[in-house]
Amino acid sequence: MIKVKAKSAQGRRIQKAREPQLVESVKSAMFIRGSTTSAIVGSALKDLYSLKKPDAVYFSKKNEIHPFDDSKPLEFFSQKNDAALFALANHSKKRPHNLTLIRMFDYQVLDMLELGIVNGVAMDNFKSAKCGVGNRPLMVFTGELFNTREEYIKLRNLLIDFFRGEVSDGIDLKGIDHVISVVADPTSGVVHFRVYVIQLKKSDSKLPRVEMEEMGPRLDFVMRRYQFAPNDVMKEALRVVKEKKVKNIQSNDLAQDVGRIHMQKQDLNKLQTRKMKGLKRAVEEDEEGDEETTANMDVDEEVPANSSSAKPKQPKKKTKSAGKRK
Repeated sequence: MIKVKAKSAQGRRIQKAREPQLVESVKSAMFIRGSTTSAIVGSALKDLYSLKKPDAVYFSKKNEIHPFDDSKPLEFFSQKNDAALFALANHSKKRPHNLTLIRMFDYQVLDMLELGIVNGVAMDNFKSAKCGVGNRPLMVFTGELFNTREEYIKLRNLLIDFFRGEVSDGIDLKGIDHVISVVADPTSGVVHFRVYVIQLKKSDSKLPRVEMEEMGPRLDFVMRRYQFAPNDVMKEALRVVKEKKVKNIQSNDLAQDVGRIHMQKQDLNKLQTRKMKGLKRAVEEDEEGDEETTANMDVDEEVPANSSSAKPKQPKKKTKSAGKRK
């Protein structure tokens, strides 16, 4: 991909933010409807969007996109919205209730995985409580297929990439409010996608009693087409940026950069003091006047007292007499 050099300061800041970072931010996802969709895949797309919010964009209008045939529309949307993940809903007689998960790298398609929804129940059909917006889920993957077959390993990786959230050192117990369970059937190969809400209730001990209730969506997938990146491209995508160490710069408790500068010993006698314009002009005028007088004078010549060069006598100030009293 040809990179265009930014001409403004704002453009340079945007390009710097899009460069590889030591700690990557949350990947934004786009949920797009294809040219033809069904009610099952449409509701599944909305429910996955609600689980991904607020780092997600939903396109309600239909778009003529066929990722396995032409990936240019996805590259355009990725660069325009700075999105790295896509979920595309399609429906046809050959591939009914089709859901495609796509991951981008450098605004180009990295890998794609096509899933067919065999059974789907929308989130609105469950009357239980719902999870909070922006909370990270606990993800559980069960089944040998997630460790043996490549397409199932990629599916696990894609789902973790979709819902992993921000990277943090600690988690508040109240912030964990839902669980995503993904089970792969070893005989049929069907993937069961379930979401449960966590409820913390009172108990006899200090730790709360944990109960789970299904909140939806309930989806059953089958594997269809897939396209993975070559080894060299995947190696470049997984490359970790090394942290650049800057000497003599440290961060304080307020997250401010504090630098240390090493200088030679300074001679205070040659230190330049503050200059004032008023004093500078007076000194320059006096020096110019002295130079002119010394240039016009001879060494042996004496200046008479009554000459014009001598300072004239100042007249005495007249004092006002007091007025006459009437």
